[in-house]
Amino acid sequence: MTSPSTATERTGSGLGLLAVLMPAILVTVTASDMVNLMLPTIGSEFGASEAELAWVVTGFLLMFSVGIPLYGRISDRVSLRRLFAFALLTYAVGSLICALSPSLAVLVAGRIVTGIGAAAIPVLSIIAVTTLLPPERRGVGIGVVSAGAGVGTAAGPALGGGIGEALSWPALFWIMLVVSLLLLFPALRVLPDATPRSTGRLDLPGGLLLGLGAGLVLFGMTRAQVSGFTEPLSWGSLVVAVAALVLFGVRTVRVDQPFVPPSLFTNRVYRTGILVAFLAMAVNLGGLVFVPLLLVEVNGLTPGEGALVMIPAGVVTALLAPWIGRLAGRVGTRLLVLCGLGLIGLFSLFLSSFTGGSSVVFAGVGILGLSIGFMLVMTTIIGAAARELPPEQTGVGLGVLQGAQFLGAGTGPAVFGVLVSAREQGGSDAVNPLYSGADGSAYSDVFLAMAVVVVLALVVASRMRPTAGPEAPAGAGAGPKAEAAPAAPNPGGPASAPR
Repeated sequence: MTSPSTATERTGSGLGLLAVLMPAILVTVTASDMVNLMLPTIGSEFGASEAELAWVVTGFLLMFSVGIPLYGRISDRVSLRRLFAFALLTYAVGSLICALSPSLAVLVAGRIVTGIGAAAIPVLSIIAVTTLLPPERRGVGIGVVSAGAGVGTAAGPALGGGIGEALSWPALFWIMLVVSLLLLFPALRVLPDATPRSTGRLDLPGGLLLGLGAGLVLFGMTRAQVSGFTEPLSWGSLVVAVAALVLFGVRTVRVDQPFVPPSLFTNRVYRTGILVAFLAMAVNLGGLVFVPLLLVEVNGLTPGEGALVMIPAGVVTALLAPWIGRLAGRVGTRLLVLCGLGLIGLFSLFLSSFTGGSSVVFAGVGILGLSIGFMLVMTTIIGAAARELPPEQTGVGLGVLQGAQFLGAGTGPAVFGVLVSAREQGGSDAVNPLYSGADGSAYSDVFLAMAVVVVLALVVASRMRPTAGPEAPAGAGAGPKAEAAPAAPNPGGPASAPR
């Protein structure tokens, strides 16, 4: 790929690059949730049932989960400029289909096309920061890109609900169409067209098995969130997903050039990071889903008001993101990950204990602390993982890592949603003795369960080998031998991070 020095000359200290990547990831992350509050309106217009409406969200998420590892692998052999342009154009076409859709079926088809394009943006943005910025600027770059994801996640429902109510739901897709086209030409200007040096055959069957497994896991979890795990479509999807992933594993060890090289998992930092990313994202999305629900059902806010409570967390984490990225380049990996997980666990317990009153301040403070801890964890993990990967495996390695993170996003709300339903039906008091609210004990138990998941993540993260604070160049620590030796000193920043 293009060297960092060459890329810096093209992008002017990386400012031009980040000016394209941040809004691109902001738009795509916002798109995943922006229609949620408008689903009742869409259902009324098209006469659709709740199960049919779910496909407006599920179709997008399925393509997203399938596409992330595929784009990561393809980026090892196709230029970033061409892939990014394809992604933005596909996203624009999908947005146009959605905006003009005369029926629910066409809208779902448009969302599927949109998801195909959107899946590329997070992983390609991380790869671009990792490979194009010089080491001393990667930490800040990761933080800036992460800020786009954080703001998009927190503001997506509120923006979607507000714009949808004011201008109607098709306006959401017209806006996304315009923004994606506006980003296309700057992307063509700042991203290099150099062909990566990866050679060899692309294991497409292996990639399809991995994508099928990931997609069916997400689909099964999404169905379980609606109908429970006892529904045949829920557990059946999960069974087929497990079979597909087992076949993927068998193929990986038998073919000469597998889709995911097994050598990726010989490095303890990388394989531990995958599991920690999955668990941390499950808790983070659990908070982002169930805090607004708590505000609506317990505090009596409207959905729009509940979403607005989340915006300060997105704004603060966006402001802190460059600093967090810089810090991640100067402090040891394990220490920062443990500190970030500690914050997530502490504020999960805080939400479990103090969100039963009439004030919404406790919920806002809880989700703010949880979001800061999550950004600290993911910035550090993915920066460390990128440093450990050899250059020819950067794309697939970061794609798999982001795929694990995204699966956590689908799994967490589904599992916690089943717990909420069970606890609401039981009608018993909250398990947490510090919770004193008259209502909302089921939510207290969910936030307590999130804290328990964080404890598991802390146990896993404690097995990371300690690393020196300053960064080694990307790929310097890759391979089994690197596990026994500390990272080579280098005053740079991390190397990538999807949030």
